[in-house]
Amino acid sequence: MTTILQISDTHIVRPGQLVSGRLDTAASLEKLVKRVSANKSQFGKIDAILVSGDVSDDGTAESYAFFKSLMAPLEAPLFVIPGNHDLREPMRRTFSEQGYLPSAGKLNWHQQIGDIDVIGLDTLVEGAGGGEIDAATLDFLETAITANKSRPVLLALHHPPFPSGIAFMDRIGLEGIGKLAKVLSGVDTEIRVVCGHIHNTMVANVGGKTALSSPSSCSCFEFDVAGDTPVGFMDQTDGFMLHRWQDGFQSTRIPVETGSGPYPF
Repeated sequence: MTTILQISDTHIVRPGQLVSGRLDTAASLEKLVKRVSANKSQFGKIDAILVSGDVSDDGTAESYAFFKSLMAPLEAPLFVIPGNHDLREPMRRTFSEQGYLPSAGKLNWHQQIGDIDVIGLDTLVEGAGGGEIDAATLDFLETAITANKSRPVLLALHHPPFPSGIAFMDRIGLEGIGKLAKVLSGVDTEIRVVCGHIHNTMVANVGGKTALSSPSSCSCFEFDVAGDTPVGFMDQTDGFMLHRWQDGFQSTRIPVETGSGPYPF
């Protein structure tokens, strides 16, 4: 059994600051950490924590250091990929001690964690909201997948490799989805694709592989296919994902806040 805790879009800023003058993203992340810490027997041993982008809201070194301090109570290895709000160099410097991030260039990485391979792809285009998968990243992915075809793969990127139906988010979506799908469809390896960015949980298919998005820890975007959805967020603490491998992938969305109960039925 291998268990990966995925959190996404934490949007941490410096201590004491609010995002957009409203969101206390640090308080939201603290709630999430307390939920996991208080239910270790329920969720089982967590082998690693995957953070699928927008770790910071402003890309500052101070925000990344603050994020690490907020996550420290979970005492599990942290693996991060950049989102459109992140900046590569401050992220590289802050998370360099585990040795999985490259010393230069894109923050693509490949790690063996328990029974699975975890691959992180860098889709960041600094200064833009949308992302891209360039040729070098596709080459990295192909090499990582073919290195050991017998091992299942959890593939992480920030921008969803599928349209969300939320118009204002799809306008800052991912370039190169077709090329990614071609790579994935060409291998028989068991692959689960996970992402963030859209502050929602959605399930789709890319290149014959199941792809799903993680909720944000601090806010959500309303699902609305009308096409005229106002650009903005709902200020609710949402949840996180648990991905477990045991003769196949199982992915479960866990809410941060729960109702009363359980009641007999």
